[in-house]
Amino acid sequence: MKPIRLGAGAGYAGDRIEPAIELAEHGALDYLVFECLAERTIALAQQARLRDPAAGYDPLLEARMRAVLEPCRKHGTRIVTNMGAANPLAAAEKTRAIARDLGLSGLTIAAVTGDDVLEAVAAGDHEILETGGRVRDLGNRVISANAYLGAGPIAEALARGADVVITGRVGDPALFLAPLIHAFGWAMDDWDRLGRGTLAGHLLECAGQVTGGYFADPGVKDVAGLARLGFPIGIVTEDGDIEITKVPGSGGQVTLATCKEQLLYEVHDPARYLQPDVVADFSQVSMEAVGPDRVRVTGGRGAPATGLLKVSVGLIDSYVGEGQISYAGPGATARSRLALDIVRERLEVTGVRASELRFDLIGVDSLHGPRLAGDTEPYEVRIRVAGRCDSLGEAARIGNEVETLYTNGPAGGGGAWKSAREVVGVVSVLVPASLARPSVRMFEA
Repeated sequence: MKPIRLGAGAGYAGDRIEPAIELAEHGALDYLVFECLAERTIALAQQARLRDPAAGYDPLLEARMRAVLEPCRKHGTRIVTNMGAANPLAAAEKTRAIARDLGLSGLTIAAVTGDDVLEAVAAGDHEILETGGRVRDLGNRVISANAYLGAGPIAEALARGADVVITGRVGDPALFLAPLIHAFGWAMDDWDRLGRGTLAGHLLECAGQVTGGYFADPGVKDVAGLARLGFPIGIVTEDGDIEITKVPGSGGQVTLATCKEQLLYEVHDPARYLQPDVVADFSQVSMEAVGPDRVRVTGGRGAPATGLLKVSVGLIDSYVGEGQISYAGPGATARSRLALDIVRERLEVTGVRASELRFDLIGVDSLHGPRLAGDTEPYEVRIRVAGRCDSLGEAARIGNEVETLYTNGPAGGGGAWKSAREVVGVVSVLVPASLARPSVRMFEA
């Protein structure tokens, strides 16, 4: 059977659209996959859906679909995406409307649901992996609970003829694994093939990262053409081996180094990469450069899945207040440190209640702290004071104190900015896979 060509059209929700169009038009793809759902993104999407029942899907879904539906239809490329976020049904309805608007009659769209397990998680006594606490202790702060589904329902949708499959929360590699299961007829207990398909998905899921984005470090790891970075294509054989490449002439590069960095990206244990469909084993993977911008990857393996699904639990974590102001010229650092001391004392004497406070000099010690900052005197410094509070009103007081430095602080402060905002946090629990009940609903344009 001929290899399957998978294109990665996005590596996160706000990713560029032009590389996906390039793939749709020139990638000779069988499938174009958009991975757009980070851990916190779906909790924010649930918030949006609570405010508007017709919302909750990726804000760029319409722009992406309008850009790629026609070229994908022209070239026989099917689309798989998790842009449904908290509302795959509304996303499918929207895609159907776009298809009709574009005159693409007969386009079949599938929505995969069943990842929303809020009711089941709220009713249980699940341990929070990060803290060891219990979900029930979070009380009414919990706003969402979405399980990472596997490739099965996506493969089912493709078998039912979907041209476009839209999901909510699924394992990121599953978006790429599902087309392989469908195209090659892999059994759901063919662990080694599932492991290799997961490897392919992991290499592709972050899109431009494997073609040189994120990899670049001037003078150390130079990458040409980042402004028109090409997104990757994975050419996968029936046995699950993969070659990574990109559209000829696009920016970026595919090398052994870019592929090796992506292989290890966000992988805790390369021998046990836990996914809903399989425990993938990357420990015996080999890579070989087989041409310009072309790397062959072999050696992935797999073992039976754990039977547990990871669930991202979204919650109202806190409220963060922040203020910033800049100082420049001789003595900028000294005046900035005085400004921080003033704000620190003001927050104490006015009784601002914050569970956590940060006092940073951006450009001096805001990232790695004073121990690694050294004593280089910068020409300009921007101070930032941020604090975590239990109410929006209390959080707003922090930025107000920074702003008043205009006339109550050191000389030459300018460009003050302040904000106060609700913070949505995410914690994780594991639940039996039986708690999630995936379902596929078809729409005809």
